[in-house]
Amino acid sequence: MRKKGLLSMLVLTLGLSLFVLGCGRGTDQGLNHQANKPTDQQQYGTPDSIIIATGGTSGTYYSLGAGIAKIFTEKAQVNASVQSTSNSIENMRVIKKRQVDLALTKGDIADYASKGVNMFKESGAIKNLKVIASLYNETIQIVVAKNSTIRTIQDLKGKRVAIGAFNSGIEANAEQLLEIYGIKFSDLGKTEYLDFGEASSHLQDGSIDAAFITAPAPIAAVNELAITKGIRIIGLDAEHMKQLIQKYPYYVEQPILKGTYPGFDQEVQTVAVKTQLVARSELDEAMVYHLTKTLFENLDQMKKIQKQAEQIKLETALEGVSLELHSGAVKYYQEKGIKK
Repeated sequence: MRKKGLLSMLVLTLGLSLFVLGCGRGTDQGLNHQANKPTDQQQYGTPDSIIIATGGTSGTYYSLGAGIAKIFTEKAQVNASVQSTSNSIENMRVIKKRQVDLALTKGDIADYASKGVNMFKESGAIKNLKVIASLYNETIQIVVAKNSTIRTIQDLKGKRVAIGAFNSGIEANAEQLLEIYGIKFSDLGKTEYLDFGEASSHLQDGSIDAAFITAPAPIAAVNELAITKGIRIIGLDAEHMKQLIQKYPYYVEQPILKGTYPGFDQEVQTVAVKTQLVARSELDEAMVYHLTKTLFENLDQMKKIQKQAEQIKLETALEGVSLELHSGAVKYYQEKGIKK
């Protein structure tokens, strides 16, 4: 009788253990799976499917990510889906938690994340981050009204300047560009934390004198301002651009061509950061090689899906890359003779 009771208890205990284990192996690979813990499948290098962190559903990152996911699914035979997020910063954090496999991000944000600086200072460095490729330029645009007396970056001293949202990538871009010219935020007359739309409105009514904007040119908010008020964009000289890129290698040179905006009749030299496709480092080399190869061998299809894909080129895939490449991407670039 005692043996039977003991046996029954053992069976019950085993059953409960299996039940708990089964509940713990969640299948949700999105941003809200239980306790924010990666599933077993995500921890491995070759998951059955991959998730790409993108951006808001109305933005470029989301549509571009959807195009990449479509190509991976159809051409690489890897089931891929996209996850909408708020921005590049969040994308780095979900890579860290292994809640996604790939992500779109600005190259400067990836650099800050890997070092645990700027907006990642409190949360710490993200160590499982590797780059697959640079995709397209996000241009640093210092916008002023067409009739403004501001002609150079030095002229920003004492002026009212919008520097992006607080603790944002644009704020860091503004600080770094000014730094190269020996200017601090405290040298400005006033700093305003404004997004694209707000900055454009404030330039329109004259409540600010200039605005830093980081986005592919042309951007709608600046285009509208060019039509209603007229704009100029403050350029960088060659020597300061060189110094900037040497100190912060995620920047690349970028001209803003005549005709980019209505009434914009003179080419201006500035810099850009690259939108990059990055991966969590745990992904298997063979899988990342396969995905990298698939991406670059299907660019014609990508261009039909998203306009920014027109900028994606194999020969510029390593521009603005300041972090370590994933070994799978390295293998593909070596085959193609592409060197940083």
